[in-house]
Amino acid sequence: MPGRRHRTLSQGATHRGWTRRALSGLALAFLGLAVLLSHSCTAGSVSPGTGNLPRVEHVGTYRWSMSDVDFGGFSGLHINDDGAGFIALSDRATLRWGRIERDDAGRITNLITQGHTRLRDSEGQKLQPGLKGDSEGLAIGRDGRIWISYEGLTRVVGHDSPDSPAHLLPRIDAFRKLQRNSSLESLAIMADDTLLTIPERSGGLKRPFPVWRFRDGKWDQPFSIPRRGDFLAVDADVGPDGRLYLLERDFMGLLGFRSRVRRFDMTAEGLSQEQVLLTSYPLQYDNLEGMSVWDDGNGIRLTLIADDNFHAFQQTQIVEYRLTE
Repeated sequence: MPGRRHRTLSQGATHRGWTRRALSGLALAFLGLAVLLSHSCTAGSVSPGTGNLPRVEHVGTYRWSMSDVDFGGFSGLHINDDGAGFIALSDRATLRWGRIERDDAGRITNLITQGHTRLRDSEGQKLQPGLKGDSEGLAIGRDGRIWISYEGLTRVVGHDSPDSPAHLLPRIDAFRKLQRNSSLESLAIMADDTLLTIPERSGGLKRPFPVWRFRDGKWDQPFSIPRRGDFLAVDADVGPDGRLYLLERDFMGLLGFRSRVRRFDMTAEGLSQEQVLLTSYPLQYDNLEGMSVWDDGNGIRLTLIADDNFHAFQQTQIVEYRLTE
């Protein structure tokens, strides 16, 4: 009996000690999260641009899933002008396209795949995941041509159709010098079919992101984008307003990802009027890597897609915002 009471008291004291340590750990964790969230908000509010910011409204978030071994890893997205069709690019050299169903408020209710293919090289051979098949950026020309930028073997190619061989654009020396696994992540196309591509990393925390332009059969670098904080460039698009929109990502370890969208006025002289449109909180969304900018009739719509890295604990989310000036 005395021994039994002694064991009970000892277990109770141990339990109370464990509880205090656990609560202290949780308090520290929440304090750290609060600091990070505060830092996130501060980073999102820094913008050297001028002019009035648009109203930014969250339209909806849709979780897309399919029981297909090739489904996932989406890094590029194109939404048709009417918002009813899509083309999605995986970073394992596959394309998937189809139609979008929406409710009366314009929120996505379903994505229906109508086609799926593996991209081909310039000889017509199907690309496999890896160095040659690390497809990242997607842009669709007015004539329907499909443009893809690659991060492993750094290059930009065009396809007349999803199943056609690739037409390789010239590879300049600057592409070969980019950091491995951090090269041509973003690809955008202007109204006159001029291509713009941006690497994920610039090569230095204070070094601007270079923006390369392809027109008249050659590449040049007419302007660059300043780096702000720890964000890296993951996609870009030219909106119906002629502005350049940049999607950026910051990986925060156990706190997951946060995302930011900036936009710039774009002229022959360069970029100006930088504005931060939105900055998400850690864990608010998954790994947003693809972006399409279009006009939904009530404002400019930003449609963002997440790369689940083919992990069961991540999601393919499609997040939409509307901008009204």
